[in-house]
Amino acid sequence: MLQFVDVGPRSLANYRGLAPNNLLDDLLSIARDLKGARVVHINATPYGGGVSELLRASVPILNDLGLVAHWKTIAGDERFFRVTKKIHNGLQGGPRDLTASDREAYLSTCRRNAESFEGDYDFVFLHDPQPAAILSMRGKSNARWIWRCHIDTSRPNPNIASFFYEYMHGFDSAIFTMNEFVPADFPVARVDIIPPAIDPLSPKNIDIGESTARQVLQWIGILLDRPLITQVARFDPWKDPFGVIAVYRMLRGDFPGLQLALVGSMAFDEPEGWDIYRKVVDETRNDPDVHVFTNVIGVGNIEVNAFQRLSQVVIQKSLREGFGLAVSEAMWKATPVVAGKAGGIPLQMADGAGGILVETPDQCADAVRTLLKDPDRAHELAQRGRERVRQQFLLPRLLLNELHLMKELTEGHPIVRDPSWSSEHDVVCGMMVSHDSVTLKSNGRIFRFCSESCRNRFLHNPRPYMAA
Repeated sequence: MLQFVDVGPRSLANYRGLAPNNLLDDLLSIARDLKGARVVHINATPYGGGVSELLRASVPILNDLGLVAHWKTIAGDERFFRVTKKIHNGLQGGPRDLTASDREAYLSTCRRNAESFEGDYDFVFLHDPQPAAILSMRGKSNARWIWRCHIDTSRPNPNIASFFYEYMHGFDSAIFTMNEFVPADFPVARVDIIPPAIDPLSPKNIDIGESTARQVLQWIGILLDRPLITQVARFDPWKDPFGVIAVYRMLRGDFPGLQLALVGSMAFDEPEGWDIYRKVVDETRNDPDVHVFTNVIGVGNIEVNAFQRLSQVVIQKSLREGFGLAVSEAMWKATPVVAGKAGGIPLQMADGAGGILVETPDQCADAVRTLLKDPDRAHELAQRGRERVRQQFLLPRLLLNELHLMKELTEGHPIVRDPSWSSEHDVVCGMMVSHDSVTLKSNGRIFRFCSESCRNRFLHNPRPYMAA
């Protein structure tokens, strides 16, 4: 049978004073209509990466809301996870195709997991490519099946996509982070747009106080009387760790004693990460001011929390990105961010909230230089970033979106909401929006947006959104 992941109890009441109250009230209202519904989330690993962090936070709250929620992980060997990484990269546009042996390794492992999947559920969420073929091999029974895509699939490798799409038929819905990520030929009829979110009460994001944060970083060798820039990201080519190293080298002449921390989490479903990690270590071996940390050597959530609080600038130099939870994590801690203009990152940093978006290594170095030299501007951008996250990217908003979807899949009609919180979505990014949000009237309809950036994207090309 699939591996059951144990999670501790959590209470939605603990989010009062963090997330907007109207949103929490609406979430309680929807949950009453779904009380007793049986839900299972299935992914590849219980630790190491954004998906596992989201599930560890959301599954206990679903149970607190009166649903019966489980989290399970699939089984697979290194061969399987190397193949699923090729699928992952291919769906993000990587050029490598699958061999016949690759396909067999993927399908045979999915078949074994399908045979091991036990339980009677009303809703089954499969996350990312690793477990996606289970539905085609097991059958739906009475459940509603949802595939949750956490990556940027806007320009997939056509050969990888053709193979993968064979196993997408039968899903009741597919969830993407952004409309732009939905491929034109994607075979699932219903597509929902739901951006991820962070848990402000997780060890990575809870307020640990400056004194504790300083002790944590000093314990692992960071000198806090010198400037510090940090990237928190998996060791993945799409995160461009070597580009971050190049940016650091451009800056160290301007800022004596500058330190760079590259902090990543290793997971057994990411064997490629070890290859990149070793190359990063080799590249920086002779520079004592570059610190490379992983969870394997004891640098976990609390240390990441401290890095994101005490760095002068957090970098997220992604080349392709599904969302980039580390951006919202740093913004929540009121730390300025310099990030690649990729995937879901501009959505998080809409209207200039949080920091500066860049496209090239030179732009990245210039932006970091600007924020290091102008702490007042850095502080103002960071404060706007924290409020952006509070309104749009905390866990209760994500759960509200998901329960709304589950309700519609069950009954096929919209939910009646508290009048203080609109049932409407931002048609560009998919998030629910309040009555005092940014608005636009077009063709006799009122459209609401979470930000001016989403409104401007609508104005630039409204056609894809008019049917939303």
